Amino acid sequence: MSPDTDTLPPEALAAQTARYMAVVDATWPAARFDSCGPFLLRAGRGGGKRVSSASAEGPWTVSDLDAAEAGLLAMGQQKLFNIRPGDEALDGALAARGYEIIDPVNIWSCPISVLTAPPRHPEVFGLPAWPVLEIQREIWAEGGIGAARIEVMERAAGPATTLIGRVGDAPAASAFVALSDGVAMLHALEVRKAFRGKGLGRQMMLAAGHWAAAAGAQELAVICTTGNAPANGLYRGLGMLWQGRYHYRIA
Repeated sequence: MSPDTDTLPPEALAAQTARYMAVVDATWPAARFDSCGPFLLRAGRGGGKRVSSASAEGPWTVSDLDAAEAGLLAMGQQKLFNIRPGDEALDGALAARGYEIIDPVNIWSCPISVLTAPPRHPEVFGLPAWPVLEIQREIWAEGGIGAARIEVMERAAGPATTLIGRVGDAPAASAFVALSDGVAMLHALEVRKAFRGKGLGRQMMLAAGHWAAAAGAQELAVICTTGNAPANGLYRGLGMLWQGRYHYRIA
């Protein structure tokens, strides 16, 4: 993959990544955010890595890092840190403590206008749905997205909706999208195996774009593990631009 932001100076890339990570925290929020010196600790209650990690919000010392580790354990969570551009010293310190890299993540985004085209196949479509429908819970459960992650969706404070995807009359996909700071971010896109390869992922993204435009967003973003080749290909094929990358370090 050829990054679209590879010409940005390190400081600009770090600032850009921080902006999108703030949107992640707002649209996929932890159950609780605790300050621990220069570290921000997230209590996830089983909602996954995004809501269960610590991140450095300023200069730190070894004792600060020790305290952050202890804080995560006190929450009943694994020692897990979110590593972004500019966190090279933290990355090295955690590596020296035996932490391993897990789940590198790409950030993609584009102006809303890119994702408001009419559907190519009218029989394949996505529609907003709120509150969460029981069939969506079933679709998400098939993809390993359980009740704890649906609770994350329900905590989002800004404008938000789910999307239910259909192929004809058959419910076939589900996703969640929420808005913060002019950016709509899509999460938890899941297409049922029997309906993959029919263009439904694209239609769900267009549905998100139409909803986001009506909600006043200027931009739509999504995050995706670097190893998910089909999803990364979908986002680039839609005209979205790569905006940065982060990863986790886990003890």
